[in-house]
Amino acid sequence: MRFVVAAAKILCLLIVLLIAATGLWLTLMPPELLRVGSGYAAKIVCSNVFIAGRDPDEVLAVDVQAPGNRLLELMRVSVDREAREVHAGFLWIFGTSEAVYRDGLGCTVRPDGKAPPAIGVTPVVAAAAAAGADRLWPEGQKVESNESVTNILSDPALTGPGMRAVVVVKNGRIVGETYGAGFSASTPLIGWSMTKTVNAAIIGTLIGDGRMALTDHDLVAAWRGSEREKITLANLLSMESGLEFNEDYGTVADVTRMLFLESDMARFVAGKPLVAAPGTAFSYSSGTSTLLSRLWMEKIGDRTAALNYPRRALFEPIGMESAVMETDAEGTFVGSSYLYATARDWARFGLLLSRDGVWNGRRILPEGFVSLMQVPNGHSGGRFTQMQTWLPSREGAVKGRMPPDTFYLSGHDGQTVAVMPSLDLVVVRLGLTPGQGNYDPGYLAGTLAAMPAGVLTGMLKATAVGR
Repeated sequence: MRFVVAAAKILCLLIVLLIAATGLWLTLMPPELLRVGSGYAAKIVCSNVFIAGRDPDEVLAVDVQAPGNRLLELMRVSVDREAREVHAGFLWIFGTSEAVYRDGLGCTVRPDGKAPPAIGVTPVVAAAAAAGADRLWPEGQKVESNESVTNILSDPALTGPGMRAVVVVKNGRIVGETYGAGFSASTPLIGWSMTKTVNAAIIGTLIGDGRMALTDHDLVAAWRGSEREKITLANLLSMESGLEFNEDYGTVADVTRMLFLESDMARFVAGKPLVAAPGTAFSYSSGTSTLLSRLWMEKIGDRTAALNYPRRALFEPIGMESAVMETDAEGTFVGSSYLYATARDWARFGLLLSRDGVWNGRRILPEGFVSLMQVPNGHSGGRFTQMQTWLPSREGAVKGRMPPDTFYLSGHDGQTVAVMPSLDLVVVRLGLTPGQGNYDPGYLAGTLAAMPAGVLTGMLKATAVGR
């Protein structure tokens, strides 16, 4: 009996020691996967609390944990509203990460615990979104909905599970919109990879000013003397750089390491080797888009001027007052993923593209630039374009419904802006639809595009808005 008791005590002691050792290991050297998970939790909660004004517990439960990742289900967060920081960790204490909010720049993950540089950036003015309440969108905020469109948007099979916002623009005016529970026309929502297209448009403004060219090469000093020196700006924009980059979000791959473990994301990407000759293979890469941010920011030179540039050159001219583009800890815009804006402001950007980059008679993007968003690159089988956009499927019910000039902005979890210039039609769909399941946002856009001529316009007259 004494032997059994002694053995039980030894076993209990061993278990305690094992738990203590595991806890010490997780505290001092947390596995990278835990840090990726906590970085994701901290970043999503921080942005949604301080940009979108949402409840942190709801964001953690719905946006972070509900999609079903077992690791994320055990993440816990704390919000320091005074310091404007969010701390996250596995069961609070293991593999912890922090995200910090700054006016005008949103939230930044701090992989090394250091605060990002304090740089003066024009903050988003909340009152601006309410301006012009008596004027029709896009000059103001007034919307006159079309009954036919409203009926379509009431069908959850078309708007999809987890829908948070849908906005339909015809002839330069919003003719219909709908919002999920807890969301409204004033809620900034993340575009995920739709940010890539906005980032490309920012480059377009610099091309228009003669400060960048698609033929530019020798882009990174560290590439000189190697084959990477031959990579052109056009190669990067068409995702045909040849650089190695693993876009697998299910593990600690290049993309998750970049977003949640690296302080200087662009430097991490620039250090990747070539796996194909530039211009010979398509490889979708969020790293490429973030590197593009560094390149255009370097063309501007002054860091403060560069951080204010998107607002000055693009957002303010077209009225995207809610737009917040976020940076990494080094101060480089994460041009692959992190732009928050209201659905109406995403629609403004879509309208700019549908009008060939012209807004109220002012050319924002150079002539011919938007057309590259409709031309497939050389090696994606007609899926991806030469300018950070996607082309619609040629199969299924969508085929034949949308005109040949249709192109998409597309982002993680069901973010879509469909642009159909020949129909003067833009369809924005935002939401939380993990994996998208059997839902294809193209069906909504295709349904609207297939409506009889004149139905969408309703009582609204054709307008010169945006032209």
